[in-house]
Amino acid sequence: METAMQQENAPLPTVRDVLSLTEISAGSPELVTGDLGLARPVRWAHVVAGAGAAALLDGGELVLTTGAGWPSDDASLAALAETLTDADPAAVIFELGAGFETAPPPLVARCIEREIPLIALHNEVRFVQITQRVHQRVLAAQNEALEAREAVHRMLTELGLNRSPVDYVVARIADVLGSPVVLEDAGHRVIAWAQAGPQVGTDPAADDELLAVWAAAQHSGADPRPPAGSTRVAVEARGQRWGFLTALPGAPHPAGRATVLELGAFALALGRLADADGEQWLELGSKRLFDAVLEGRYRGERDLTLQLESAGLPVAGRVLFGATLTGTGDFGGHEGLELATLRTALHRAVAPEGRVLLAASPRSARGLVALLSFPEGDPRTGDSRALTGADLRHDAPHPLAARLAKELEMMLPATLPASWRARLSLGVTARRPKALIASLERIAHEVVASGRTQDGSDPVARSVARTVRGSGRVEVLLAERQPLAYLVRGLASTPEVQDFSRTMLEPLITHDSARGAGHSGDLIVVLAAYLAHPTNRSLAAQEARLSRSVFYQRIALIEELLDVDLAEGATIAALTVALLARE
Repeated sequence: METAMQQENAPLPTVRDVLSLTEISAGSPELVTGDLGLARPVRWAHVVAGAGAAALLDGGELVLTTGAGWPSDDASLAALAETLTDADPAAVIFELGAGFETAPPPLVARCIEREIPLIALHNEVRFVQITQRVHQRVLAAQNEALEAREAVHRMLTELGLNRSPVDYVVARIADVLGSPVVLEDAGHRVIAWAQAGPQVGTDPAADDELLAVWAAAQHSGADPRPPAGSTRVAVEARGQRWGFLTALPGAPHPAGRATVLELGAFALALGRLADADGEQWLELGSKRLFDAVLEGRYRGERDLTLQLESAGLPVAGRVLFGATLTGTGDFGGHEGLELATLRTALHRAVAPEGRVLLAASPRSARGLVALLSFPEGDPRTGDSRALTGADLRHDAPHPLAARLAKELEMMLPATLPASWRARLSLGVTARRPKALIASLERIAHEVVASGRTQDGSDPVARSVARTVRGSGRVEVLLAERQPLAYLVRGLASTPEVQDFSRTMLEPLITHDSARGAGHSGDLIVVLAAYLAHPTNRSLAAQEARLSRSVFYQRIALIEELLDVDLAEGATIAALTVALLARE
């Protein structure tokens, strides 16, 4: 474990606590050095007699002395005072009368210089009683620390045995310490963070302040610099370091804040060892972020920027996209392998200049949602200003799709069925965090559409998102080439648009849901295929997987049920909007 930024021991009695003892009060104590150093912890009490005893101190002791056997000349006293203070005692209690009527000036000067309290006793006291009382308090504090350490260890062990999620473990550590705690990976990207106590989540400003440190580190490329007084340890095991656990300043803990954090880091390291692929760490930070941004758990641009940048997605001066990546067709293997392949390929496709945050899609078991960030002028954004030569051809594959296809080609198994494709949906270009989230929210609907059939041939899906030229096994859906779909999806949640869609399509939906002769249940699908190719009914019939004669019969039935002419442009536009809103 890395040494804590501020090494905090168990809450031992302080010099101020010791001065409240009646045994010391009986000696009429005088604070020769004032209030200096009264918060220093007292590790033990030791009586020093003679000039040579000072060299035997270990540090942190409450030194009790009468000055008996000390030299009387200033030079020797100065040397003795230097030896005594170099041992870093907690405080020096000097009983006057036997050899000195006042505290020796060289000792006073040296104690002030080293900020060590010097207390002069004007009345005689029994040192044995003082040492006994101090030792009782020290032992009581140590016993409390052992009990507290055992309680923390037991709690964290139970969490490990329960296979508790990483974010839950971090939250419990924050509760124990009573201060915010942050878990970051080896690249200093925030994996999980937690405030402490019952007010968790009620003060967004606290999250801002907490994440600002890590957002600044991601922006500058430097290591995070938490506030002074923070405690920071490495999360590592078997010589491998996975990240860091940091607790911001807070009240002392009986077991010691550094000890609690080290126990927490050890529990997290054990969990990381059990998760051989690191999937939990890989998913957690992104999932928490996607949950926050898609559910609107942010107050404004600054809050959203801090969350994105602390997770490793640069925002300022970058070209941003929301995206989805979904497998379609038969992968010929476990879905988990498919997602892992898609995830790795996209990471490689945007590297090294680009950045991506990924999470499993909440709408499709075969899909990923993504936030992409590229530097200005990166050709993979598809910006015509960044493209030259053959890339500008109308039929050229999208640059990011071409890069993704190359990465997939190197990863996909040779036995993969020919029908499998990766569908990459890219939202509208954004340059501000809120626009990025809007880009993701609207394009995310493509995961639902593209996931309806394994081969991706659903005509409803194709009516709301036309495939542009991809590359290899990668299809591309561009929101910027679907302005109507992008616009309607932004309005689809309004009651007026919902009512419009329901009213327009209700006769077809009712007919599809009925049973019996003449009720094929595919009128919505047929309509979607027709709207995708209104000037080519043969192609529309092929997409609907119907013969032309049957397709024409369905079209005639749709016109009859809706009382419309599907050859009219206004009708086509209205039904397209209704179908988009329904999606």
